[in-house]
Amino acid sequence: MEKQGEIEKVKANNFEVSFSALRKDVVNVLDFMERLKNEKGQNTVDIADQIEKLKFELAFICTYVQLFNCDLEQFEDNMSAARQWVDNLLQPIFDVVGNNISCKYNMDHVLPSLIDNIDDCISSCHHSTSGATMTDERLNFLLQNLHHLSMYLAEQIFPLVTQHEILQKVCGNIRNFHGLILNGYVECEIVEYVLPQFQLMAEIVGLFLWDDLTSEDSKVFKLPHLLMKIIPIKLEVMQICYTNLKASPSVEVGRFIKKLLESSPEVLREYLIHLQEHMVTVITASTSGARNIHVMIEFLLIILTDMTKDFIHHDKLFDLMARVGALIKEVSTLVRDLEEKSRNEESTDETSRATLDLLKNIELLKEDLEHVYLKAPDSYQCCFPMNDGPLFMHLLLIHLNGLLDSNSYSIALIKEEITLVKGALEFIRSFFVNVEQGLYKDLWSRVLDVAYEAKDVIDSIIVRDNGLLHLIFSLPLTIKKIKHIKEEVSNISEKIPKNSSLTVVNSTKKPVERKSLTTGKIIVGFKEETNWLISKLTSGPKDVDVISITGMPGLGKNTLAYKVYNDESVCRHFDVRAWCTVDQEYDENKLLVKLFNQVTGSDLKSSEDEDIDVADKLRKQLYGKRYLIVLDDVWDTTTWDDLTRPFPKDEKGSRIILTTRQKEVAFHGKGNIDPLNLRLLRPEESWELLEKRAFRKESCPDELLDVGKEIAQNCKGLPLMADLIAGVIAGLEMKKAVWLDVRNNLTSFIFGSEVDVMKVIELSYDHLPEAMLSLPCIFSKGHCSA
Repeated sequence: MEKQGEIEKVKANNFEVSFSALRKDVVNVLDFMERLKNEKGQNTVDIADQIEKLKFELAFICTYVQLFNCDLEQFEDNMSAARQWVDNLLQPIFDVVGNNISCKYNMDHVLPSLIDNIDDCISSCHHSTSGATMTDERLNFLLQNLHHLSMYLAEQIFPLVTQHEILQKVCGNIRNFHGLILNGYVECEIVEYVLPQFQLMAEIVGLFLWDDLTSEDSKVFKLPHLLMKIIPIKLEVMQICYTNLKASPSVEVGRFIKKLLESSPEVLREYLIHLQEHMVTVITASTSGARNIHVMIEFLLIILTDMTKDFIHHDKLFDLMARVGALIKEVSTLVRDLEEKSRNEESTDETSRATLDLLKNIELLKEDLEHVYLKAPDSYQCCFPMNDGPLFMHLLLIHLNGLLDSNSYSIALIKEEITLVKGALEFIRSFFVNVEQGLYKDLWSRVLDVAYEAKDVIDSIIVRDNGLLHLIFSLPLTIKKIKHIKEEVSNISEKIPKNSSLTVVNSTKKPVERKSLTTGKIIVGFKEETNWLISKLTSGPKDVDVISITGMPGLGKNTLAYKVYNDESVCRHFDVRAWCTVDQEYDENKLLVKLFNQVTGSDLKSSEDEDIDVADKLRKQLYGKRYLIVLDDVWDTTTWDDLTRPFPKDEKGSRIILTTRQKEVAFHGKGNIDPLNLRLLRPEESWELLEKRAFRKESCPDELLDVGKEIAQNCKGLPLMADLIAGVIAGLEMKKAVWLDVRNNLTSFIFGSEVDVMKVIELSYDHLPEAMLSLPCIFSKGHCSA
């Protein structure tokens, strides 16, 4: 045993000698390449590509002779190939520059020496099994080469892949920080606990890059998992810098901290996004405490999105970044704790209680953002940009209702404020519905201004468009204005005699039952998409296949799915069909019962017998049959996994159609073909839909044709919007002046700008079928049909 140890020592020593010589040769070669650029008469442009390739191959060799103990597949073959590349690249470069230049820099013997040392290192790797802790110099050289490899991948191979850019930045930060340690700018005692993490990170990144560089298949899809492992090490570096190096007089330390601050917002945003996606995958939404974590992540994402903007006090930027980093570490710890306890089926009560502190931290940080970190903006004020106030108020309240019904975490962050705004505006609107508006013209104008302001502020926060300023300053100020107007309205209301005559608009408090979006739906356009879907449903592989349809709300996903679902050739092709609309809040058992009833024609009630295993009964009914099931409006991957678990995987040519507005759900559920990302309607299709909806079987009168097509154009290709507007104008007088008024009013609310379109459409319209029933009655009296 002792003899074996001695042998290993000798082998390790031989490797160190060979590697030290190799490193010296590589440094000399790279230095020579840089000097060539300054040599007069040298046409370095001709050899620039060869030099970059040479740098890459040298970085590859120097990285993996240090990581040989990491079980690298086909190590010798790939290293020999890289060694040959170096030989092939170096020789032409030396031929171009000539002997005089080579001798001038003492490089005439470098090629044979370099190749020999590469061979020695590869040979030493083959005979050694050492995996000891690296010296600081070796680790620094490894980090330097990993950074070069990641930079090469980010800039040359995958320039459009954000995660590769993030990987490069993290590797660069760690490499530069380790350089500070090596050069004595950071005391070893301070970083002693984190140094082993650097070597571990280097090995993890090295393994990933080895697979990516030596495999024919791209490993881009594994990048998020890698970033989840290594970004926490960057968080440790941030904490060390803030705690120990903040006041350092060193220029080098100051330069590093500046670069760290520049790269951190994007890196940490990417980490939080992947952390949130990971949570959705491994922790159910109903897990106690999970929602609080998601809300904190949304809050941190808003801060990080605006971190680079100039409304943060520059001298406070490091303080703010350190607080954000500390909160991210806390969130990450809680996520791991929840995941582990959920997996082991342990109680999560303690972790849940800990997440309540996150909500307290949000309020504390909000206060400091207002008073310490942010520059107060100029007073934010909107001016109501249209004529028809009642229409705007009606649509706005529908919009706010839709937000409150949503389970979106970005909305959860400001749900209390949205509730307050909605309640106050409903109170204010009820007053103006029951009085002559002309008597309170100025007050009504102020109401519309502040309501429009509230809409803009809330939507901006949710889509993170200057969300930080709006969250900290604009939203509280807007709510203050609304409260003041509500109080004013309340005082006026108390002074109005109870028996005075009122002008009341007919309305009902009875809730309208939400109808299926496809009931009585007029379907136009999407002929190519329809034919493509039908072909994928009725032909192709015999195993179960999934066809995903994705796109923003209002594009007609479920309408298209409904169209092919009821196609005659599709109906003939399948033994059984079933349709299930999921939505964000759903009861798995009820949905499975609904599918079971459609498949069997029975009338099983979900509450009849809790002991009935509906999933098993459904599986047995579907087994051996060619089935088509539509899962409409699926919001997350967990829901998809839960609902599809009972579907048999037999080879009968069965198909599942998935519609979702979430791209990650579409890709998670997809089968053999990529999701269909639904396009916008063409202008002629928008007009066809609007005309059919407004006039049914009749044609549009000639005098309304031009303005009608302008209205259709303003629908921006969104079927749901065309349907909504057609529903409005169908109840109005068929006069050009009336249609022009509709065009002007609707345009100013819904289509004020491209940004506005996206905000409104992406965030709402879940409840538009209800709105279409009552919208005609909110126009002024001259335009409303009885």
